[in-house]
Amino acid sequence: MTGQLSFPRQHARTQRFTLGAPRAFTVAPDDSRVVFLRSRGGTDRAGLLWVYDVAGRREYPAADPVALLGGADEELSAEERARRERSREGSAGVVGYAVDAAVETAAFALSGRLFVSDLIGGEARELPVPGPVVDPRPSPDGRHVAYVAGGALRVTGTDGSSDEGDRALAEPEADTVTYGLAEFIAAEEMDRTRGFWWSPDSDALLVARADDAPVRRWWIADPAHPGQAPTEVAYPAAGTADAEVRLVLLGLDGSRTEVEWDRQRYPYLARVHWSAYGPPLLLVQARDQRSQLYLAVDPETGRTRTVHVDEDAVWLDLFPGVPVWTPDGRLVRVADEGGARALMVGDRKLTSGALHVRAVLSVGEDDVLFSASPGAEAALPEQPGEIDVYRAWFRGSGDQGGWEPVGKRPFPAVHSAARGDRLIALVYAGTDRPGARAELLRAADHGATETVAEIASYAETPVITARPQLTFAGKNDIPCAVLLPTGYSEGDGPLPVLMDPYGGPHGQRVVAAHNAYVTSQWFADQGFAVIVADGRGAPGRSPAWEKAVRDDLAAITLEDQVEALTALAGRYPLDLARVAIRGWSYGGYLAALAALRRPDVFHAAVVGAPVIDWRLYDTHYTERYLGHPDEQPAVYAANSLVTDEGLSGVAEGPARPMMIIHGLADDNVVVAHSLRLSSALLAAGRPHEVLPLSGVTHMTPQEQVAENLLLLQVDFLKRSLGL
Repeated sequence: MTGQLSFPRQHARTQRFTLGAPRAFTVAPDDSRVVFLRSRGGTDRAGLLWVYDVAGRREYPAADPVALLGGADEELSAEERARRERSREGSAGVVGYAVDAAVETAAFALSGRLFVSDLIGGEARELPVPGPVVDPRPSPDGRHVAYVAGGALRVTGTDGSSDEGDRALAEPEADTVTYGLAEFIAAEEMDRTRGFWWSPDSDALLVARADDAPVRRWWIADPAHPGQAPTEVAYPAAGTADAEVRLVLLGLDGSRTEVEWDRQRYPYLARVHWSAYGPPLLLVQARDQRSQLYLAVDPETGRTRTVHVDEDAVWLDLFPGVPVWTPDGRLVRVADEGGARALMVGDRKLTSGALHVRAVLSVGEDDVLFSASPGAEAALPEQPGEIDVYRAWFRGSGDQGGWEPVGKRPFPAVHSAARGDRLIALVYAGTDRPGARAELLRAADHGATETVAEIASYAETPVITARPQLTFAGKNDIPCAVLLPTGYSEGDGPLPVLMDPYGGPHGQRVVAAHNAYVTSQWFADQGFAVIVADGRGAPGRSPAWEKAVRDDLAAITLEDQVEALTALAGRYPLDLARVAIRGWSYGGYLAALAALRRPDVFHAAVVGAPVIDWRLYDTHYTERYLGHPDEQPAVYAANSLVTDEGLSGVAEGPARPMMIIHGLADDNVVVAHSLRLSSALLAAGRPHEVLPLSGVTHMTPQEQVAENLLLLQVDFLKRSLGL
């Protein structure tokens, strides 16, 4: 039985307790049905497409991958593997879907084949088309499906027998060109995972054409299989060329119109929106990310006009769900205004500094559904980590509309939602219980809701219970979570400390949700006081908090870890003579920083998939925080741990032991980072050990690998701290 498994094995087998949980909700515009993904159990990787019939109060599968594939194993194309790596998708079966405007038809790819599902009848069938198929999407009227195969944008009828048959609307002119796919930078850093958008009339598509010919080539080899040729990767490292991205308007009648904008000044195509409420809408961004344009497209000519301009002296962030039009044709966006991250409709600011807006979830006839955390002008909450869902009205009177929470729990929690008309699928997780709950709420006027149903979760319950103590620490009120061993009492004395951060941009670790801390609790139960701290640069607090790290990532993020540790030592049983740190990705970088630059504080480090030389990380992320390497070489050297001269910025003091872990197949943070770190440490005579993971990418989904990594880390930490 799974309940008899150790936590490391259960954690790995359940993919961090995500399998079996309902996700990816879509609510029909008439509130008649809700569509979502969920596997049949907490250890079953194969996702099914489900429908909940609101009137009948029943759910049924609309697509079962086991039945559709006849029990055969799933086969993934290189393009699909890349898409899943960019989205950190580790499950199988139906992992994504798209629907028509009425939410009556869904399309999805399975094993490189195209399927459509009748969401009312609950039957799925395959459409015979060239493959392997990537990212199929029905037209709003449900008559056609567009998809990508072999780099071409193709379209077919949902009945399998459209008048024109299956055909290519655009085919690549070279091996480096694709139509309809998001290029690496868009998918990895901009949260744009798609490359084509249907017109509301279902007669045309806006299609991204990406050419990665200018992008520098890297080769990723698998040393465990020397007979295999290295994989060629087009990787846009900081300071080098990005893919060239254009946008074309393709009509089902065969017409083609190039969309025009100043691509030299604004090369990043960050967002595209096309609805019945206005012309096609683009958000394009400058390379330095300090200027961006909202552009309306004339579908007849391809010319664009500027709707709005955003500028910021530090950088401009991109947000989920925007830009979009309201039904009366006003621009909805999220902007940093007056020190707050605000929801804007037209020129009207709908929220104040009491909220820090995170994402736009839905736009209705007179309101916007959005998520937000407490803002800089709000009173400091008792606990950090809360994210709530709100409705804000844009048809009210006055200079500022009102807003109210939707489905807010009587305890701190992390909420998200999807909406039809008045039916809302609300998903929330708190620290009071494991996992998340998904409820269907019917909204009344101005915030009131009633619960209609709950969507069952089949996710497993962790064999351990996390007991995070959420608090703020230090002069900067750094959000923290402290976890002590289960059953710890004051008489047990001070505990060795394990800092467990991500600690950088984009990665909020301190959230009011139980399952976010189960791994940290497991480490605590091995005899540590575990601290998770979200210092400056981490999202969710204020624009100034996030942007404080510009040009100084290393010093500020490391300083805040030290500040949190020092401040918490006065309130918790921390043995500051035995302090270790572990992390992955940016957290791995931060762990290496701690061991090399603050050996007076940190005594050992587990360094997972770290960025060591920022010149080897991608353009959009790195240049946002450090500028262009040709213009700011000293900034890059100061924030990197290894330069051409060797270790950089190492402090005087004892050489602290490190365990370096890296997947050899990682195409995001390539293993060259860890290899260069190891070489520099060896040249300096510093103790360290390296775990190269053959066939592993930036994720570690393999069950045995994920389990043993936890066990080996504990062994290393205990050895290094003399426990």
